[in-house]
Amino acid sequence: MTRLRNEEDLLLLGLRDRWYPLCPSHRVRAGELTRLERAGEELLLWRDSSGVVHVQEDRCPHRSARLSLGVHMGDRIACNYHGVQLDGDGVVASVPGSPGCALEGRKALRTFPAQEHAGAIFAWFGADESAEPTPLQVPAPIAGAEWDDFLCYVEWDASYLLSLDNLLDPMHGAFLHRNSHTMYTGKREAAFQIRDTDTGFVFEKTDQRGVNFDWSEWLDTGGLQSVTLDIPYPDTAGPGGPFTIVACVTAINERQHAGFFWRCRKVSGWQRDSWRFLYKNRIEARHWQVLEQDRVMAEAMPDDAWARENLYQHDIALVRLRRMLRAEAKRQAAARAEREPVRAAAR
Repeated sequence: MTRLRNEEDLLLLGLRDRWYPLCPSHRVRAGELTRLERAGEELLLWRDSSGVVHVQEDRCPHRSARLSLGVHMGDRIACNYHGVQLDGDGVVASVPGSPGCALEGRKALRTFPAQEHAGAIFAWFGADESAEPTPLQVPAPIAGAEWDDFLCYVEWDASYLLSLDNLLDPMHGAFLHRNSHTMYTGKREAAFQIRDTDTGFVFEKTDQRGVNFDWSEWLDTGGLQSVTLDIPYPDTAGPGGPFTIVACVTAINERQHAGFFWRCRKVSGWQRDSWRFLYKNRIEARHWQVLEQDRVMAEAMPDDAWARENLYQHDIALVRLRRMLRAEAKRQAAARAEREPVRAAAR
């Protein structure tokens, strides 16, 4: 967390005390060590002999060598520099070069609580490394039960904040995506309102529903931040009603982010089979075209975009979210500043 010096760092790299998706589950294969940068942290991901995923700092507690260059030993990993072995809890299990030294048996490697849901690996980034995480609550469409989903994963050369702006801007669907098979109908002018919910707020058109990209919802459920929206589907897209997207974005660094877009429908039994067949054979390619339009727009955005905006009524949701994020970043930065003298004294 050395890079999180102030409020601006927290805003650009992601708030703490939050769950963030890191990558699709299939990216972390058995017997391998995977290195990732997420939310300003350099991470090592690996699976033990039972298949349980572990997320740890990619830094050996001995000399700070990259553990991702080390050896996978089943239920341990070994640093390739001097052979120091660590378990999934971050405890030093063995120091082959100096058996019985004080480092053995000590929890010396930062380890992030991790879970897998809906084909993705999530980790808890706590402000206090020793505190228990808030239980992870994923939105209903990716929690299973009567819902089915496909995960679309992207990495874009743009701030994650630009993707949040895009998701809370339903009006762009009628313009940027006007040639999409689902977003070509409806009016190109609208009035919007914000409706508060128990977990966030809904930003919606007041004069159109179920026609285009007509609303989006910001959720913060148990520390996981996400956006949910509906896209109406024609009858030719099979059973299941509207097409729901659950989106999460995670900063890689200040200028790159990972995007997770779960495409969901409320289907089961034969309807689920029909939906999955249609999606893979007809619909998925069209959805990638829409995402590509968003990527091009986000990556081309100038660095000073926020400083030179002239916003209007359609932008009230993104303004509200920006203020919420900045206020929380300011609060967390102040709390961090208060903790630093205590930590220094403890050393």
